[in-house]
Amino acid sequence: MAKTEHVTIEVAGHEVRLSNPGKLYFPKPGFTKHDLVNYYLDAADAVLVHLRERPTVMKRFVNGIEEEPIWQKRVPQKIPEWLQTATVSFPSGRTAEELCANDAAHLAWANNLGVIDFNPWPARRYDLDHPDELRVDLDPTPGVGWDDVRKVAVVVRDVLKEHELRGYPKTSGSKGMHVNVRIEPAWTFTEVRRAALALAREVERRTPLATSKWWKEERHGVFVDYNQNARDRTVASCYSVRPTPDARVSCALDWDEVAGVEPGDLRIDTVPARLREHDPAADIDLEPGTLDALLDLARRDEEGGLGDAPWPPHFPKQKGEPKRVQPSRDRDRPTHRGRAGDPQPGGPPPGVSTGGLQRGFGSKPRTGQGHEHEFDD
Repeated sequence: MAKTEHVTIEVAGHEVRLSNPGKLYFPKPGFTKHDLVNYYLDAADAVLVHLRERPTVMKRFVNGIEEEPIWQKRVPQKIPEWLQTATVSFPSGRTAEELCANDAAHLAWANNLGVIDFNPWPARRYDLDHPDELRVDLDPTPGVGWDDVRKVAVVVRDVLKEHELRGYPKTSGSKGMHVNVRIEPAWTFTEVRRAALALAREVERRTPLATSKWWKEERHGVFVDYNQNARDRTVASCYSVRPTPDARVSCALDWDEVAGVEPGDLRIDTVPARLREHDPAADIDLEPGTLDALLDLARRDEEGGLGDAPWPPHFPKQKGEPKRVQPSRDRDRPTHRGRAGDPQPGGPPPGVSTGGLQRGFGSKPRTGQGHEHEFDD
């Protein structure tokens, strides 16, 4: 198909121009930009449950998955008048006007710019200081198999249930698994992260397959990444297509599916039919939970000698956070007392000074508004 060709899609009461619909996004199975749009239109009702009113980072694969993406927080200067956005602030003090994908037209508009997976905030735009979702990210360390990820997920389910919370599992679409938990928007990001840290430590105490340790040199098994709950951290949303060679989907599961699920079976060409039968996460918004029990667990950990754990390196030093130095380089590291599962201090890589600003987004050349020519038809 010629580069100048386009199609116009009428969706959700709007017209969306799709340029170069035949552009190959997934070379191995042959899926194009138009195939991606068709997936999101088919799955829109389920996808939007996890995106509505949430500021969303645009991760743009403008030439398909075989090139590195452009991580873009700000929408372009020229956008349709109907496009919904939210202005968010970051630890650096900077702000950005981010996409809020509130209907299927927003999905198609973002797909046209190369967005394959959506990465929303855990808070809604009407209250960006109080998340309504706690996120459990299970990330296997090198050499750890998928079966261990599934076993740790079941432990997460049990710990959540004992603390009066319901977890909704999903494949990450990559190597791990996520468990999303709807909560009342009554706690700050710091408090939600504190609850997530307590959860991670409790999971670590219950199974040798899990770790809550921040430094990679100390990790083993499946890392329960509590820091995904810090402000300005995002993960791929439920039912997002992932940039894998076989176009996998981050797909919601019933708990009785976890033990036997294979991520490779959940793809752009299989998930829509599955959704027509059942959506395991359809009721995720119906009964938001409370963090009271997890925060009580956090208090008991702290009274037992466990303090805070490392924050992501682009955050300023936090009150009560241990010193930021790689364990193998720390010659005077104190011996921590308390319950097992205490992560070690973390921080920026050796020799890197953040100056209290973000690393990654702000330091890459192709972020922010992007280059003007990238939005030409």
